[in-house]
Amino acid sequence: WNTGYRFSTVKLSPDGQVEWDLWGNGGGPSAMVVRDGQVVVAGSGGGGDFVAESYSYDGQINCTVCGRQTKKSFGQGFCYPCFRDSPEASECIIRPELCRAHEGESRDMEWSKKYCLTEQVVYLAKSSAVKVGITRNSQVPTRWIDQGASEAIVFARVPNRYTAGVVEVTMKSFLIDRTNWQRMLKNEVSDVDLAAKKQELAAEIAPEYRDYITDDAEVCAINYPVDEYPSKVKSLSFDKLSEIEGNLAGIKGQYLIFDDGRVLNIRKHTGYFISLEA
Repeated sequence: WNTGYRFSTVKLSPDGQVEWDLWGNGGGPSAMVVRDGQVVVAGSGGGGDFVAESYSYDGQINCTVCGRQTKKSFGQGFCYPCFRDSPEASECIIRPELCRAHEGESRDMEWSKKYCLTEQVVYLAKSSAVKVGITRNSQVPTRWIDQGASEAIVFARVPNRYTAGVVEVTMKSFLIDRTNWQRMLKNEVSDVDLAAKKQELAAEIAPEYRDYITDDAEVCAINYPVDEYPSKVKSLSFDKLSEIEGNLAGIKGQYLIFDDGRVLNIRKHTGYFISLEA
């Protein structure tokens, strides 16, 4: 099981339903998002059908770009040559304001045309405190779910990754751009009104970027299939353990949550091959 791809399989059906296949086994969605004013992530039932006895890792890691086997994963899923050279590991992935694709400069322009030179969304989200983030338009609401956001709102729509990065940098003066993963997993979420926060921040954006701010005041609310949120969390890693056993109590964002408060970040283990016995 290649955790990087199987956990993140998302399909949009003709009726607007987003199906998220947790295991990627073709047996139907383990979580579902329905957009009808309210976005609800419904699952098979937390610690019920999500119970698993054992997750085993035998040491195999494959690069998610070239497929070669690697002793160590760089940047969550790359072998070192791909981490150094591939467009998927470009500096602008972390710092979009450094993107130069709009000026014709890229590790791979064909890749950049698909991922950098397309409409980007700048958003506000609540996964712990209110944060600012960016994603491609096609990744809404997938990116919000991936971050474990409880609520999110579109702030602006811009033509490319560079412009999104510039707007994001401006907003970092007033907001964080990272999720406090422990608070997110304990479901300790800010009670700030996102629509009001959007209106407040709109006045802080440079005039040349204000035309990109949307009039949309709809807040997307997301609920996750978790039986009970832990009061304390302990992170697990296959870099330290070859086998993890326990009852799965739910999923939120990139994490599996076990009923004893232990959590496993699936994204961190992109490229790892894991055997699952349920």
